[in-house]
Amino acid sequence: MTDPKRRELGDFLRARRSRLSPEAVGLPRRRQRRTPGLRREEVAELAGIGVDWYVRLEQGRPVTPSVSTVDALARALRLTEMEHQHLRALAGGGGPKPFQPETAPPALLQILHSLTQPAYVTGRRRDLVAWNAAAADILGFDDLPDNDRNLLVSMLTNPRSRQLFGAGWAAESERMVAAFRATHDLSAGDPAFVALLRRLREGCPEFDAWWERHDVRRGGAGRKVLHHPTRGVIAFDHASFQFNDDPSLKLVIYTLALTDTVKDSRRS
Repeated sequence: MTDPKRRELGDFLRARRSRLSPEAVGLPRRRQRRTPGLRREEVAELAGIGVDWYVRLEQGRPVTPSVSTVDALARALRLTEMEHQHLRALAGGGGPKPFQPETAPPALLQILHSLTQPAYVTGRRRDLVAWNAAAADILGFDDLPDNDRNLLVSMLTNPRSRQLFGAGWAAESERMVAAFRATHDLSAGDPAFVALLRRLREGCPEFDAWWERHDVRRGGAGRKVLHHPTRGVIAFDHASFQFNDDPSLKLVIYTLALTDTVKDSRRS
């Protein structure tokens, strides 16, 4: 049986191979291709490795490429820095421990509830571990049933989220899926992650298309423009902070954008 993490490695390689044209990597287009992207033998040639070895990687076979091979594949496939890091993580041995629901320690809870800005704590699966009163007021977390208290479930399957994010819902949802991809692939096959994917597939028609792209992105700072039912349009800048005592926990804080910037956001 194929190791789920190895299967994700193969899927990632195929997805990145399919998005490249021969011209993009300096190869001549010899004849019409039935499928888009590079052929396996072309990737192997560009990376300086054997075709059979590369095929085994795409098939999710139990082979462990060296660091130099991974780096060569990253160059051949024109990976971004984030994608390169993701490839290294997938190709490495081991993985995270089996998932266990997280809890926020008292010190983190004290910081969270001292904040007047909307703030919340998430875990490895993007479960909502804790949030403050301001986040409940703006984002409606108190109204979520217990089994819906997950950022991805709330964003992708809750009609209220589509209304709250308005025209920006699809772009924000796609970004969140790509940020989650990097975490998921290292825990592929974990029953908790399998159950979450099933829930997202069933509840969001757009999810499968985003997921199959195998995009990976950083889940860093940014801006969210919300269409609140009673407060109107509000723009927030947000940033996340990893908790050193438990790296699976992240504190996310929203701050109101400057007035001039909010006006610009409304016009865009």
